[in-house]
Order: sequence, then structure tokens, then C-alpha cells
Amino acid sequence: MDAQHEHRQVPAVDTGETGGADAEGARSPRHPWRRFVAIGDSFTEGIGDPDPQAPGGHRGWADRVAEELGRDTPGFEYANLAIRGRLYEQILAEQLEPALALEPDLVSIFAGGNDVLRRGDPDVIAAALDDAVGRLAATGATVITWTGPDVGSTPVFHLIRGRVAIYNENMRAVAQRHGGVVVDLWALRALTHEAMWAEDRLHFSPVGHRTIAIAVLDALGVPHAMEPYDAGDPLLRPWREARLEDLLWAREHLGPWVLRRLRRESSGDGVRPKRPQAAPVFGSPMPPGSSDSVR
Repeated sequence: MDAQHEHRQVPAVDTGETGGADAEGARSPRHPWRRFVAIGDSFTEGIGDPDPQAPGGHRGWADRVAEELGRDTPGFEYANLAIRGRLYEQILAEQLEPALALEPDLVSIFAGGNDVLRRGDPDVIAAALDDAVGRLAATGATVITWTGPDVGSTPVFHLIRGRVAIYNENMRAVAQRHGGVVVDLWALRALTHEAMWAEDRLHFSPVGHRTIAIAVLDALGVPHAMEPYDAGDPLLRPWREARLEDLLWAREHLGPWVLRRLRRESSGDGVRPKRPQAAPVFGSPMPPGSSDSVR
């Protein structure tokens, strides 16, 4: 196996909540990363998790992960180049080179979701992402890759479940080839509950973004104190129990989404990246518990 395709392991981190102590009693870091860059579409921008205090007015899983990683890591920096509505070709054309220029040692790339929704070929998408992940991994950065969530129980979008499954298998292969870290949203069954999704059912809610942030930290092996929501909580209703709201949802959200597609418009037209430069998240270090709240 050549060096380019050699499997990279996530760098080892201490397993204690706040880091372990070395022989001289000094605390060891919870993780090895110093600069996190996230690229993608609305999922990574944080749409569905509104927060007027966050850059761009949305928080999202990536902000939450960056807050946790920067909490006790002096000098930790984070950039988010994602823009809602972007297709995979746009993401690679507009965001890949700027991400590489920021020289991250941790980078997340999620692209192709909007293309799959529009009947894009998951094999073609995977071929392009394979090249992008390879370029990112060649820098020595830890690359976070993704599978799409299981939409089998959702109205309308269950029709693309087969394409999502193919996309997922392709992305697992890409991650294995380049030593990426896979965050498996398909296996995260809590995401099949209504409360995990925003009102438009296209984006994740604050609870959903928080759940995904926990999954990212777990995949990276970073100790944290964030507790997952109980999927059995009666407040988290399965989609099938919420179908009475389908007609209202179709009129207020699905219809406008379809019209934008027909008009070749994007929700991201005119939108700029919310964090184009790598910088501390909301101060360094983050106060204890600040990233564990749901806003």
C-alpha cells in the first residue's frame, strides 16, 4: 500500500474528562488539533439552529464542535466556509482551495446532499469527493467524512433513500482509502425522530445539531461532558406520528423549495461564508459548560 493511501488513525487523545496528568502532574490535552475548518452546504453552515449571537445568525454542529475543541486549548482556531444550497461542484470549486490555504489539521467535508436530493448520480459525486478528500488527507490533516441520514421514514424524501444508501457506501470507501474519520448519520437512529429536525424537515433542529456534534466528538475520540438526548423520550415523536402536519409542511416548505429548483434559484444566492478566516470561536478558552447548552 503506498503512502498516499495508507490508513491514518485518529491521533490518540487522553480518555479523561479534562485530560490526564503526566509524570510531573501537568494536564495533557484532550485532543491534538489546533485549527478546524469545515466546508459544505446548509448542514455545515448550521441552518436550522438559529442563534442571533453566532456569526451568520446560525450556530450548528460545527460551531458546537469547535466550541468544545477550543474550550481548554489555547490558540485553537476555527473557520466555516459552508454556504447553504451549494451543490458538490460548487463546494469543491469555491471552498476546497480556501480550506487548503488555511492549513487546517482537522477538516470536515460534507458535499453532495443537495445533489442526491436532485437525483444526482452518487457514483459521480463520490469520484469527485474521493479526489478532494485525497488532497485534504495528503496535507496530514485529519479529515471528517460523512454518511447521509436515513430518510426512509420521512414524507417525500423517502423516495431518495436508495440513492442515499449508495452515496453512503461510496463515502465509507472514500474514507477507508484516505484514512478519514466517518461520522455515520445513517446509524444515528435518534435522527429519525421529529424533534431532531427543523420545521422545514430539510435541516436539523438545535437538538439535532447538538446530537450530531456529540457524534463528531465521539468519532474523533474527544472526551466531553455533552449528554445525548434519550431517543425514547415521548417528546421525540417518530415521523409517522407527525404525518397529520404533512399538508401544512408541504404548503409552507416543500412547495417553495420545489419552486426554487424550477427557477434555478438557491437559498445561498448572495450568502457569504460565516467564518471565512480561522479564529478563536467565542473567546479562548470557552467557559466550562458553555457548549453543552441548547439554544
